[in-house]
Amino acid sequence: MAQVHLRKVVKEYEGGVQAVKGIDLDIADHEFVVLVGPSGCGKSTTLRMIAGLEEISGGEIDIGGTVVNDVPPRDRDIAMVFQNYALYPHMTVYDNMAFGLTLRKFDKGEIKRRVENAAKILDIGMLLDRKPKALSGGQRQRVAMGRAIVRDPKVFLFDEPLSNLDAKLRVQMRTEIKKVHQTVRTTTVYVTHDQVEAMTLADRVVVMNHGKIEQVGPPQELYHHPKTRFVAGFIGSPSMNFIPARLEEVGSGLVVRMTDRAVLPVPAARTARYAPHVGRELLFGIRPEHLTEPHPNEHRPSIAHFEAAPEVVEPMGMETLLHFWVEGHEICARFDPAVEVAPGKLAAMAVDMDQMHLIDPKTDLVL
Repeated sequence: MAQVHLRKVVKEYEGGVQAVKGIDLDIADHEFVVLVGPSGCGKSTTLRMIAGLEEISGGEIDIGGTVVNDVPPRDRDIAMVFQNYALYPHMTVYDNMAFGLTLRKFDKGEIKRRVENAAKILDIGMLLDRKPKALSGGQRQRVAMGRAIVRDPKVFLFDEPLSNLDAKLRVQMRTEIKKVHQTVRTTTVYVTHDQVEAMTLADRVVVMNHGKIEQVGPPQELYHHPKTRFVAGFIGSPSMNFIPARLEEVGSGLVVRMTDRAVLPVPAARTARYAPHVGRELLFGIRPEHLTEPHPNEHRPSIAHFEAAPEVVEPMGMETLLHFWVEGHEICARFDPAVEVAPGKLAAMAVDMDQMHLIDPKTDLVL
């Protein structure tokens, strides 16, 4: 097992285009870290630099106490699982999993032990005599993972391994990958553009944007305490609502004024924190799950109310999504499916102001 350290790592292509802009990251031994972000944010490039498949333009990469900037991929003691599985079609599952060990001239008995152990972990023991064309997409992905496990590397690297699977199988394979990590406990770096995948798998999530790291932290920390507008909007599904608003002082307290009809009191515990920003035009951030139907028996002082007429109502089974507009900005609310709502008719809304965020539109930082 090993720690991974990135120090001021840069990747620059011809023409001065920087895909990765001097990032720092420390990954602990046994940790499962997920790099997440939109296409072109630099997450896959970062993973490929750790693997040695991309040369770094600047900085330092340390794996297990050794700087590997000039170490070829085969000597870094890492194992990588790719998006396209990369299985040899003419080989059986057993031979695919054993191939890397055979090249390294491992004893046949040791190869057999490792392959059978990996097959047991992944529940593919009955598939060892089959060839890839006789396997489903999920089974092929298990074989690709098994080929990595038998290497017993210092670090596992996953490059969007589930993107070719259908939605149901992706959920199943997420669970499988998490179970494997809990069993094997190898340091793992995983790349995905799917924030749900990141949140469910990771010990810590690294949110990247335009070649930089926006924030690093446990999933719940990123969800509840985002540091930037990008992180606030990227983490969570449906994404956070952002509404232009003005912070005003009323008596001894503060309010967020979205419109003349939607004025929401700021919780007293946040008054001191927000007081320096009174009078400013800010962005009011609230997640759909914190914008719901009123509950008659809930009397918390942090719950504020207003009315809005949804233009679109989406029954989802376990919930109903309401879409309405405030000052030209689309807002999404999450209602209980038992609540009757109709497009174009006023509906009462309850806002949990303990879950609010205020964002400086000039810096995009959460206050």
